[in-house]
Amino acid sequence: MSRRSAREAAMKLLYEYSITDILSKDTIKEAPDVLEADTLDEDNMRYIDSIVEQFPEKREEIDTIISENSHSWKIDRIAKVDLAILRLALFEILYMGIPDKVTINEAVELAKKYSADKSYKYINGLLGGYLKKGEA
Repeated sequence: MSRRSAREAAMKLLYEYSITDILSKDTIKEAPDVLEADTLDEDNMRYIDSIVEQFPEKREEIDTIISENSHSWKIDRIAKVDLAILRLALFEILYMGIPDKVTINEAVELAKKYSADKSYKYINGLLGGYLKKGEA
């Protein structure tokens, strides 16, 4: 499984979390076909595990960043898919050491695949604006 596929699985887990408030590795076992878990290699499983284990304690900080940089939408009005993508991207930028450009590009690609037609522009703008402020 490529990192892009692992990122997609992580985004789906964060999407589920935004609805259920439950973030668990058990979801991978319960829905392996949806998350393509049968193709997860050890490195990509560690990537997903890191997000599952650490995101809940980092959520408030990440959501504050989203709120402060989303000039047109309050966080509770952001589409759940877009919110999951933004949360994943900010987690990668802040805690995983993944290069900013890679993270933003991957977030845009996820938005093009899963979000409304113009959502990728919103996601790109929010993440780019945050990084321009030099806060990351």
